[in-house]
Amino acid sequence: MTASNEYRFQVNLSGMIQILSNHLYSSPKVFLRELMQNATDAITARTEAEPGYQGKVRVELTGTGEQLTMMVEDNGIGLTEADIHEFLAMIGQSSKRGQQALLDGETSFIGRFGIGLLSCFMVSHEIVMLTQSAKGGPSMEWRGKPDGTYTIRQLDTQLSPGTKVYLRCTPDAAHYFEPEYVKEALFYYGALLPYPVTLYHDGAQDVVNSETPIWLTDPALARSRRAEVLAFGERLLGEQFQDFIPLTTASGRTGGIAFVLPHAVNLNAKRSHRVYLKRMLISEKAENILPEWAFFVKCLIWTDELQPTASREHFYENEKLEEVRSELGDALRKGLVDMAEGQTERLQKLIRLHALSMKALAVQDQAFYAMIHRWLPFESTRGHRELGELIDEGETLYYTGSIDEYRQIHHVASAQSMLVVNAGYIYDKELMAKLPMVLHNVQSEQLEPDEVSMTFTDVPPAERNQYYDALRLADSALQRFRCRTEVKGFKPEELPVLFTLSQESSTLRALEKASEQSTDLFSSVLDSLSSNMSSSAGYSTLYLNVSNPIIQRVLTSPDNQMTPIAIEMLYVNALMMGHYAMSKQELEVLNQGIVRFIDWGLRANTDRKGDA
Repeated sequence: MTASNEYRFQVNLSGMIQILSNHLYSSPKVFLRELMQNATDAITARTEAEPGYQGKVRVELTGTGEQLTMMVEDNGIGLTEADIHEFLAMIGQSSKRGQQALLDGETSFIGRFGIGLLSCFMVSHEIVMLTQSAKGGPSMEWRGKPDGTYTIRQLDTQLSPGTKVYLRCTPDAAHYFEPEYVKEALFYYGALLPYPVTLYHDGAQDVVNSETPIWLTDPALARSRRAEVLAFGERLLGEQFQDFIPLTTASGRTGGIAFVLPHAVNLNAKRSHRVYLKRMLISEKAENILPEWAFFVKCLIWTDELQPTASREHFYENEKLEEVRSELGDALRKGLVDMAEGQTERLQKLIRLHALSMKALAVQDQAFYAMIHRWLPFESTRGHRELGELIDEGETLYYTGSIDEYRQIHHVASAQSMLVVNAGYIYDKELMAKLPMVLHNVQSEQLEPDEVSMTFTDVPPAERNQYYDALRLADSALQRFRCRTEVKGFKPEELPVLFTLSQESSTLRALEKASEQSTDLFSSVLDSLSSNMSSSAGYSTLYLNVSNPIIQRVLTSPDNQMTPIAIEMLYVNALMMGHYAMSKQELEVLNQGIVRFIDWGLRANTDRKGDA
């Protein structure tokens, strides 16, 4: 056996920086966040070693043009020469010793991958770091270049404990070094830091996070500082909010403020929240920190217990995140329950604006549904009403399973004074079905379109016999559409016909329509299913309104040529009124019927002129 040789992987640092720029980080601007996080880690480490120690961060901008330089200084723990070799010479090395620290979400440090400093190469051709360890030893200088080389030397002078990082901007990164941009970025990333972050430029100085809100440590205190909280939310999130709900978990290690959005939100809208880890911004687009139903709020969340991904812009989906998400959801739900019990006007206003979110939660939480049901809005034959108003009518609440079914019957149902709710919108059908379980004295029942005919007036047998010839011609004309006719009296009188179909007939129509629009292979499969159903599927029904003058003329003056055409035209008109998708055969009837009636009208006009 030949001896094997051992080799070491060589890291192409310029290629690594390209990966950081194009794939790991969302923008070059995160270099400032990485520097802030390193400073935060250093201050955290020194605070742990020296309880009560007061940290601070200083950012200074000097020079112009190609000499524009940024210096970020912290008074944290600093690095010894050994630390520099361990942490800055090894890409991927954790800033906390040991493999377990890489996996441990309970670390006090934010930086865990040792690659944050490399992000600075996206805006500078060189990184210079001066550092003095609080543990003693000489002050050190580290210089790194994007080609992977670096130098380390001891300084002749002794610096104060802490670290300074110097960056000289590249020409295409000058924007990221402008004072106003840096000031906003520092606030953006470090607004919640518990120590001052000060920007120095052109002889001026600004403390960008001048006052840490007291309610950060106890979100419950936010209720007594309403104006302050709303102003802080507007500064950070860029919207004018009118209301909020404090959030906290049982451990107190995660908290936040859920700001109620001042506008209605689409169900498919991204749920983005701003999350801070150890008081440093981790993500402004965290989508998985709250339950799915909480899309009516935009949150500020701060935590010290979740595990960030490598880019430090999101969190790992693990048991801890699931636990925190559930507890934050419970806190948000409790805030709504408290409103229901003591601030009903406030809750009503919220529901009117975010009914969809409230319905989503009510579907999941029956107790919450019972508490807020009165204010949930629904479309009905009595207009757009709150559920409490509909319940007060004292009638059975009939509801349709789809919007199309409601469209098909709402004119007739309204005229018959039937109370029908359109439950075709998302969550509405489930809520109407659950209503009797929530309120035991209320009845709800799903209504099929063909069941509306139960309210119609029957035609006496003697009168029906008078229409025998017309009905025979009508049934014959609609036989090919598997539809039969019935004579009934119903309101409104202006409506000549109403088309209804059973569930089986509806399925058959859907199969036939799909077959027409499918490929030959798939169409043959659908045709096979249709043929199996056609022998057992019930007929649809075209109800002729005996109270309508046009129907009276059709029924009392049967004509072998005119009656079938009139019935066919009334049939396709009923399909259009009911928003049914028409088959090719039905569309052909519509087109031919229109042409025939135009032709007859022109002929009649010509005949009148000839007689004159």
